[in-house]
Amino acid sequence: MTVSYIDRSTLAILAPSVTKALDISEAAYGWLTASFSIAYLVATPLAGWWIDRAGARRGLVWSVLVWSAFAALHALAPGFGILLALRIALGVAEGPSFPGSAQTVQRVLPPNERARGFGVLFTGSSIGAMIVPQLAPLLYGLGGWRFAFVGTAVVGLLWIPLWIAVTRRRDVRVQLDAEDVKPTGPRPSFGELVRHPIMVRALIGIFAAAPVIGFTLAWGAKYLAREFDVKQEAVGTYLWLPPLCLDAGAILFGDLASRFRRAPGVPPRGLYLVATVLGSSLALLPLATTEWESMAIIGASMAGGGALYTLCTSDLLARMPAESVSFAGGIVAGAQSLALIVMNPLVGWAVGYHEDYVLVSIVLGLWVIPGSLIWVCWRPAQHYRS
Repeated sequence: MTVSYIDRSTLAILAPSVTKALDISEAAYGWLTASFSIAYLVATPLAGWWIDRAGARRGLVWSVLVWSAFAALHALAPGFGILLALRIALGVAEGPSFPGSAQTVQRVLPPNERARGFGVLFTGSSIGAMIVPQLAPLLYGLGGWRFAFVGTAVVGLLWIPLWIAVTRRRDVRVQLDAEDVKPTGPRPSFGELVRHPIMVRALIGIFAAAPVIGFTLAWGAKYLAREFDVKQEAVGTYLWLPPLCLDAGAILFGDLASRFRRAPGVPPRGLYLVATVLGSSLALLPLATTEWESMAIIGASMAGGGALYTLCTSDLLARMPAESVSFAGGIVAGAQSLALIVMNPLVGWAVGYHEDYVLVSIVLGLWVIPGSLIWVCWRPAQHYRS
């Protein structure tokens, strides 16, 4: 998860320089960010179906190899068209990242540890989001934005031998490989999963939380550049804090959910309401008068978003049949992408039209509330086959 977020977030960190060099408008940049999400939306359910059959041990190795190559090819982009095609290719190649990771958590950890495990898993994305604001500007200073794309892509290749080393033991292979997981019944189809109340409830929760996290990851550098005139080389000074807060929210709320489980797969609803309040705090961003005040507000919303993701995902996958966990995880990741597909072009249009982030931050913050309340109040079946 760390590697995938380094590769997908490098463009967001370098956006002020890349969009200037290639003469890309705010609205066009919004479509660049959306194009990755469109591809990821299509790829993740298919990747989840494939990972359920191939297993994460082998599937993730091939995935990282392919997406690292596409990430490095960003360095050759001569303009918007090629860059758009590469964002689409990267989104498809990264499709197995979350389904494979979710399958690993579900197969390796006992049921009473999985909420905590998902909290730790979500730190991978935020660790990547903390690393890339430091790494990409450093590489940019050494050789420009094209060099930075190659340098961040190479990092992913370092993960492959580590994964092979920790999964080569026989006991680990038994847990992870697909042939060792026996179906408990007919595998549900995509349509059956998406229509089931358990999945619908989870998708509502994801739609509510995704925009506050996506805003920071895709627009954080451009927000700092526009509102506070922060230079490209200095964005890492500030953008390490929001992902750290996402980590804190994911780990803390995942741990509390594991401690306070009232029934298998059901996190305390009080925790979800607290996370909702934190997530919606993005609406207070127009009150910030300094860079650090803005990072504190964004950090609080990221902590809430990380908590919402953890509680929602662990609850969903605890109710799924074991042989369909990756498939369900892929649908969840695709739902996140769908929310970003809608959000990013609208953010680009609004920022270009109003020339500030006031309306954007208020709307995205308030967006969290209704979907989260639906999630809290809805009580679907305890398990998929109930």
